[in-house]
Amino acid sequence: MSNLIDIQSQIEKLQKQANEIKAKEFNSTVQDILAKMQAFGITVKDLQNAKPAKGSKAIRGKKPASAAKTEKTSKKAGVAVAAKYRGPNGETWSGRGLTPKWLSSLIAQGQSKESFAINAQ
Repeated sequence: MSNLIDIQSQIEKLQKQANEIKAKEFNSTVQDILAKMQAFGITVKDLQNAKPAKGSKAIRGKKPASAAKTEKTSKKAGVAVAAKYRGPNGETWSGRGLTPKWLSSLIAQGQSKESFAINAQ
């Protein structure tokens, strides 16, 4: 069985090989791209303004776990809701989600949540 030093040596050799291959293929890849740009009349400005195509494997990446959860849990995520409560320092709360700290502390001091309600007009 190989030990750690042997494996690290193999990794180093493979990394060098990968860098050499990349360097060799770089120039030919650039030439291919330039030829296609000329054939289709594409400019650098066109590339800078281009938006990625939907489903493009080269550009597509995994979504962060938090984004995936948000999409699954609520269809209305990110929809602005009018404030229903206003604090003494101008803080606002829509009444959705957890009670904010400013309101929780005022309720703990004996004030009612309704005393901070914004009157609908």
